[in-house]
Amino acid sequence: YAKLAADPRTQGFLQQPDYVQMLSMLQQNPSNLSQFLADPRFQTTLSVILGVDFSAGGGMFPGAGETPGAAPQTTSAPTGAKPTYSSRAGAKSNPAPAPEPELSEADKEKQLGNEAYKKKDFETALKHYDNAIELDVTNLTYLTNKAAVFFEQGRLDECREVCVKAVDIGREQHADFKHISKALGRIGSVHYKKEEYEEAIKWFNKSLAEHRTPDILKKQLQATKILEERQRQAYLSPEIALEEKTKGNEAYHKGDYPTAITHYTESVKRNPDDPKVYSNRAACYTKVAEFRLGLADCDTVLKLDPTFVKGFTRKGMIHLALKEPSKALAAFQDALALDPTNTEAQAGIRKSYETPTTTMTDAEREQVAQRAMSDPEVQSIMQDPAMRTILNQMQEDPRAVREHLRNPVIGAKIQKLVDSGLISMR
Repeated sequence: YAKLAADPRTQGFLQQPDYVQMLSMLQQNPSNLSQFLADPRFQTTLSVILGVDFSAGGGMFPGAGETPGAAPQTTSAPTGAKPTYSSRAGAKSNPAPAPEPELSEADKEKQLGNEAYKKKDFETALKHYDNAIELDVTNLTYLTNKAAVFFEQGRLDECREVCVKAVDIGREQHADFKHISKALGRIGSVHYKKEEYEEAIKWFNKSLAEHRTPDILKKQLQATKILEERQRQAYLSPEIALEEKTKGNEAYHKGDYPTAITHYTESVKRNPDDPKVYSNRAACYTKVAEFRLGLADCDTVLKLDPTFVKGFTRKGMIHLALKEPSKALAAFQDALALDPTNTEAQAGIRKSYETPTTTMTDAEREQVAQRAMSDPEVQSIMQDPAMRTILNQMQEDPRAVREHLRNPVIGAKIQKLVDSGLISMR
């Protein structure tokens, strides 16, 4: 097309729809070639594309374009004369815009109703929508518009009744599924307005099954959220929660941890604001090695009551079980901040500094040391003369460890070296 557009012999042809259609047909199916041999533009096109002059010798296809039995033409059109095969050569095709279809009487009434609705003149809108329905009983949009007026007026039962009728007519007339979806969604909105959320969800789902729209999906999610919260609130019972907690304690003392978890879980459903139950369940999870679940319960405990010391100590013990001594140390220190004499937290801190002895080859130790010394914080600690003195004392006299660990700043540095693998303590 670029070559044809650049050549003055074929520029004008590209403005002719029938010529462009000819090129398209040849491009899709070259076997159509014979259909266009009689068109003089075809030879000119080939001449431009191939760079060959076919004007001499009768052209590429002698006799092409001649009427069967007629004498061959010996003269050609004068230079500059307009081709006789098309009076539209070089002219743009500007078809006149199609006239807009005239509105039916029913649609005119609907339009008047819409204008009144926008002005909140609902009685006038209803009158026009009723006129439209009388003129055309098969168009469900007149009914859904009428239902919209009822909804705005708070006439919810009438709105629902009209929407149901609209859906029935839409099914009978095989109407656009989007219009049916709109009617179903409006029924859902009626139930939502009446706080009948279960019914609202049912109708919103029916609407979404026909056609998914962001508005209906948002309403469905809102109704679901409200319904779930209502059901949760209705399920609450401090009395039953206490009974389940007692049963859980009994099962725990018997060593029946799965049963205890079941009762504690029911207890928190009945009363989700009691941190002790979450703490008890965390203990059960620890017993059955479900450490991450136990950790989540400890976090809930501390969210409900940030001063619950047992929540911190239990969290610390779980971190120890997960081989996370730094996190365990932080939890035990938080417990001591609340209760400086808490023996469980004190013992936990000592355990946090103890790591199992592992057997490593010299090459493995070298790799650990290189990795550790790439940490700027470790480098700073190891370059501190005071810390090097302390580390030497700890190596010569293990009893000095406890003295140094009482200092939280030194203890944190020692723990960093333990975590990096540079030192170990037993």
